[in-house]
Amino acid sequence: MLKILLLIFLVIGVYYFVRKVGVKNTQGSDLKQTKIKEEIMLECKKCGTYISSKEAIISNGEYYCSKECLKGAKC
Repeated sequence: MLKILLLIFLVIGVYYFVRKVGVKNTQGSDLKQTKIKEEIMLECKKCGTYISSKEAIISNGEYYCSKECLKGAKC
């Protein structure tokens, strides 16, 4: 009888452990997808090159790919 109870508790413990680990992994992948969605591609006002939002230089509400384009020189 004791062996059966121990087996039942073991199965329940493994079930909750697997379920808890699965929830953590799902939340991590959602976070990665959110970060990917935040980065968008923008067009340089001067030369038309597309750059990521993290790399863009913003001046007066316009996006530029480099300091040269910002100053007005050709890319």
